[in-house]
Amino acid sequence: MANVMFSSELQQFTGESSTAISAPDYRSLVDALCSKYERLNRDLLTDMAVAIDGVIIVDPLLEPIGEDSQVLFLHFVAGG
Repeated sequence: MANVMFSSELQQFTGESSTAISAPDYRSLVDALCSKYERLNRDLLTDMAVAIDGVIIVDPLLEPIGEDSQVLFLHFVAGG
């Protein structure tokens, strides 16, 4: 199962700093997380950056998630 880590902002919706989820790709992972945590919604997660196995993915929709993957949701940082 992939290890999903939540930012401190997401922890207010999950009550946890991390969880284990089995999903073949990013879209399925988001669906599974929204099913597991009632307060999470697709828009909240898809508006965040995601790092899969240490690589920030710009357009992760169909990005594969391995059984041993580490997934981290991050807030976008505005540049100036």
